Amino acid sequence: MSRRCQITGKGVLTGNNVSHANNKSRRRFLPNLQDASLVSETLGSAVRMRVSARGLRTIEHNGGLDAFLLSTPNRKLPEEAQVIKRRVLRAQAKKQAAAGA
Repeated sequence: MSRRCQITGKGVLTGNNVSHANNKSRRRFLPNLQDASLVSETLGSAVRMRVSARGLRTIEHNGGLDAFLLSTPNRKLPEEAQVIKRRVLRAQAKKQAAAGA
């Protein structure tokens, strides 16, 4: 499982540990990933994802998972998020077809 946020795409960064004597050794900066169950109103179920803390705040700020995915262009979403966005769009189309018929 990769250390990458499935919403924002945030991943591992690299840099240096610098000692008092100015010795440099490589290190990794890991994202703050959390396993979260995000509720989708359109799908009527929870979707399990690995999301960074910043990604969770972004989703809440935009009014939930469905609103965030639908308001964000595909070019800004990782592949995992685009798959869920397509599921949400299909479910919305199915609900509208059922309401219209």
